[in-house]
Amino acid sequence: MYPLTMLEFTSLAPPARRAACLSIVTSGLILGLLIARVLSGAVAEFVSWRAIYWIAFGLQYLILILLWLFMPDCPSTNPDGFKYHHMLWSIPGLVSRNPLLAQVCLIGFCSMTIFTSFWTTLTFLLAAPPYNYNSFITGLFAFIGIASMLTSPFYGRYVIDRFVPLFSVIAGELICLTGVAIGTYIGTFTVAGPIIQALLIDLGIVSTQVASRSAIYSIEPKARNRVNAAYMISAFCGQMVGTFGGAKLYARGGWIASGSASIGFLGLGLLFCFARGPWEKGWVGWRGGWSIRRRDLDLMETQVEELGEDLEKA
Repeated sequence: MYPLTMLEFTSLAPPARRAACLSIVTSGLILGLLIARVLSGAVAEFVSWRAIYWIAFGLQYLILILLWLFMPDCPSTNPDGFKYHHMLWSIPGLVSRNPLLAQVCLIGFCSMTIFTSFWTTLTFLLAAPPYNYNSFITGLFAFIGIASMLTSPFYGRYVIDRFVPLFSVIAGELICLTGVAIGTYIGTFTVAGPIIQALLIDLGIVSTQVASRSAIYSIEPKARNRVNAAYMISAFCGQMVGTFGGAKLYARGGWIASGSASIGFLGLGLLFCFARGPWEKGWVGWRGGWSIRRRDLDLMETQVEELGEDLEKA
């Protein structure tokens, strides 16, 4: 027996509401990243910065206890399949034979790069003139991103559930690009820059992540955990590159240098979006049409109408 994963939880939701459920779960993941910044800023301001590691240590054990007590189990989807290390080695193979998964992983890498680059370098910007904010006030900026995530379940239900995932991914990337462009070039002289950037990139990142997970959900149903692992590995690699690269660029060229690099990563992410259409079966191209409406919704609506007619006749 194995614990339920995020993808298995969302399999309990009907297809027409799956993106809305995914948005709630994904918001929890991003929420943890943002709350951590508020907490670390408060701890660094009022206690020794080393105390945050003891807090993290205690929270990890608390999570372990809660998972042991409350996490439900479900049967393995591959009871006679690979052993654990074979499953890990099979992840690159999944990416190499699924163009959609490869596309989503590349877009996820670019998206999460700009996310961590912003939140890392924001501390440097606000601690320096003309702001000179302490770590506590800097940490409070995370609440701006938290506010933007409250809209994600509604966006998931009324947009992502109704249109092809690529439409929402492109929309999310454009929202991020708008926020980064504004924040980068006005953030050095007005605090409105980073506020707008925090609001828009968090909204865009959640939209991109929910739509991306919705897109890869149907890839190899018996390998959903490995598909999700491939996506998360790429996203976390993007976070590491964003943190390291953003700090390095800020040290050399300041806020504008790190922000300009983020604009470049978002441009690369959009290039990956437009390289392959929503109905394309191969690696590159837009064969299959340009329609942004989900075709399975039309099929489900037809089936519901036919069922209603059959019930009326009966």
